Amino acid sequence: MLRLDNIKVYRDIEDNELVRRTLLKNWVELEDVISANIVRKSIDARDKKNVHYTYAIDFAVKDETKYPKFKHIDYPEEEKIIKRRKSNYKPVIVGSGPAGLFCALTLVDNGYEPIIIEQGSKVDERLKYVKEYRETGKINELCNVQFGEGGAGTFSDGKLTTGISSPYIKKVLNYFYEFGAPKDILYSNKPHIGTDNLVEILKNIREYIESKGGKYYFNNKLTNIQKGENLIKVICNKNEFITDTLVLAIGHSARDTYKMLLDNKIKIERKNFSVGVRIEHKQDFINEAQYGTITELKLPPAEYKFAYHGAKRSCYTFCMCPGGEVIASASTGESIVTNGMSTYKRDKENANSALLVNIMTTDFKGNDPLAGMYFQEDLEHKAYILGGANNNAPVQRVEDFLNNVPSTKIGSVIPSYKPGYTLCNLNDILPEFISSTLKEGILSFDKKLKGFANPDAILTGVETRSSSPVTIVRNEDLMSNIEGIYPCGEGAGYAGGITSSAVDGIKVAIKIIEKA
Repeated sequence: MLRLDNIKVYRDIEDNELVRRTLLKNWVELEDVISANIVRKSIDARDKKNVHYTYAIDFAVKDETKYPKFKHIDYPEEEKIIKRRKSNYKPVIVGSGPAGLFCALTLVDNGYEPIIIEQGSKVDERLKYVKEYRETGKINELCNVQFGEGGAGTFSDGKLTTGISSPYIKKVLNYFYEFGAPKDILYSNKPHIGTDNLVEILKNIREYIESKGGKYYFNNKLTNIQKGENLIKVICNKNEFITDTLVLAIGHSARDTYKMLLDNKIKIERKNFSVGVRIEHKQDFINEAQYGTITELKLPPAEYKFAYHGAKRSCYTFCMCPGGEVIASASTGESIVTNGMSTYKRDKENANSALLVNIMTTDFKGNDPLAGMYFQEDLEHKAYILGGANNNAPVQRVEDFLNNVPSTKIGSVIPSYKPGYTLCNLNDILPEFISSTLKEGILSFDKKLKGFANPDAILTGVETRSSSPVTIVRNEDLMSNIEGIYPCGEGAGYAGGITSSAVDGIKVAIKIIEKA
């Protein structure tokens, strides 16, 4: 392949036409071209008077010697999996989030037939439970925003950006595209799918896995594990399974499961994590702040990503949802948990982002591996009480939060949280080291994006499920201290987001396949 890089585009143009014009502009004869694809697209808005897209295009020609001025690109060959597994027992995967699904996809594509256990429902039924909770506050503790087909990432923005580097990232993106995701996820520097698209994609993935011999068991909650000499009995509330290979892709909110695993002597350790609030601004304000007002491009809703490093703590934005909503995300009663959600179009009035402060393992006394989990639970219950003990979320204007006074009115930014909200003082429930670091962070980010500390911007509490508070320890073979059990994904402490969780699922599947 040959590459054309740093292609600047100042007006909207269809992908195919962009490729054609770019090739012609660079004196490439179209009849020589075998294939051509956009491989990268990003927005350069550093100069508000010169906002533009930047593209890269890879193309193959019949004779590269005709075009010596272009950079040659060698695409790495996909790593070959050595199939050593000969077991007559089917691998059992607990959890149908990205880690579990991509573990299952890798297994079925290599001729194995996994069993997928999910405590929640199929995605269509799950949608009904999530809608009911948002409208009435009535929660189904087995099937909700955290549990059910697709995992917690289903009700998010479907962001595929990741901080990891892995050859499997391209494989993840290609899988999503094949199952129905928009093509631009293959080359956008900030790919996202949207919750609305994820719903159909999950159905397509399920149908594919089933067509290859995999089998789902929905509404089956893992309740216990019994380890024999060479086999594992997997006990659920409805069914039992015998296997020699158990994948724990349980998600970061599987609190009952963490306790059960500890009781069964599976090694779990504390892990650093983060908690905080959601912050909302008008999306139009974010657009103008990031893009200016001059460009003729029809740009997507603008994003931001900031970090502040204080003397003792850090504050950062996370899971920013342009044109989205703050969504009720609890998995148990008498608790308030927030998250952000967007559809593919990102066309809601507000932008929102998590605003988080790091929590360290040394913040907790004693040696309980689940101390961070109990800290989360306590904060979520306090938010429930502060919100009025009626499933309303506690909210506060930024100006009032900075001044440590209760909010008594809503300004220009209307909270999007449903089923409702209660004006309050979030400082009353946040530990001082969290609230003070949040304030420092807000003021720091205001210097980077003027107006971030807008008095009417809204804070909604609390965001506690950004990542797992524990690590289920595993060795170089990705196996726990108990033979045949593979901790996997975000809930096990090895990922943070859809893409990295999916990558970890692929890695675990390969270890299973290659184990003699």
